[in-house]
Amino acid sequence: MSVYLICFLLLPFTLVAQSAATENVILITMDGLRWQEFFGGAVDSMIANEDLTHDRDRMAESYLGETGEERRRRLMPFFWDTLAPQGMVFGNRQYGNKVNCRNPYWFSYPGYNEILTGRADPDIDSNDKEWNPNVTVLEWLNGQDSLAGRVRAFGSWDVFDYIVNERRSGISVNSGYDRATGDDLTEGEQFLNKLQEQAPRLWGSVRPDMFTHNYLMETLRKDHPRVAFISYGETDDFAHDGSYNRYLDAAHATDAMWRDLWTFLESDPQYAGKTTLVITTDHGRGDSPMAEWQGHGSSTRGSDAIWLAVIGPDTPDSGEVTDDQQLYQDQIARTVARLLGYDYPGEDGPKAGEIVPGVMPDARR
Repeated sequence: MSVYLICFLLLPFTLVAQSAATENVILITMDGLRWQEFFGGAVDSMIANEDLTHDRDRMAESYLGETGEERRRRLMPFFWDTLAPQGMVFGNRQYGNKVNCRNPYWFSYPGYNEILTGRADPDIDSNDKEWNPNVTVLEWLNGQDSLAGRVRAFGSWDVFDYIVNERRSGISVNSGYDRATGDDLTEGEQFLNKLQEQAPRLWGSVRPDMFTHNYLMETLRKDHPRVAFISYGETDDFAHDGSYNRYLDAAHATDAMWRDLWTFLESDPQYAGKTTLVITTDHGRGDSPMAEWQGHGSSTRGSDAIWLAVIGPDTPDSGEVTDDQQLYQDQIARTVARLLGYDYPGEDGPKAGEIVPGVMPDARR
């Protein structure tokens, strides 16, 4: 058994004083979306590059604009017009506001392990389907009496069963081409199962995000989990394919799914006014030209640069943070737990990164 696992299991489950409004947290990741597009929108020269971008006239009409602010709103209008003004957004390096991976690898499994455990583990050095020896914050929260059985995970990539360690954690993980199961399937879940079976497979290990998103939505309506994790994957896979137009369209479509999610949360009695979204990415990508943008990893300069947003009732409505600041990916897990009133992983054992400062009343350290 991993030393990390033993230490986590021996940690006291510490509940801290909480007078905040957040009762539910949804942790969202958008795989491999660069900070450049997130904060600045579509890149003119990449749309003009016929090796990268098909349907260039539509891309230019849909996503280009005079300024970076205009371009990013065209790319992700719901996020920038509705979500961002209600929270804090970190990682625009044009202002010296930085968020980075601490792990040295800068690809998916190490990044998701760091996001979900609050630590960079040098032994997680591949994307292989190996059961994560480390306890994630999802598993830790699922071990709290008030949250037991009320944590769910969804991912378009089929490795999430292993990253969350569904076998050990007891958390239901719907990832890859998993179907909804059980005796009480909703009509929506039954339809998604049928549709997913009929849909073309663009990649063997990653399903289209529309299925992942709608499986989450059906679960939120039916079971009302208090903690949910969802990872959208198309942006990364279309980038690896070298398709800038599909990468942009995927980001735009995911933004529309966030609108769908937020509209539901704001209308549901359990979630309305009591739910915080934490949104980030597992890694960045290389700069233009094509050979760098398609990839990422320790040999691809700049692909450790990521971004982070926190939107909820306890987070100041500061919008984009422009202070000179350095944050890290390993700060997310502890922030998620503290939003729910828990100190993860407590004062003993291997430490997760510190809480992101400023995102809640007691988050000064």
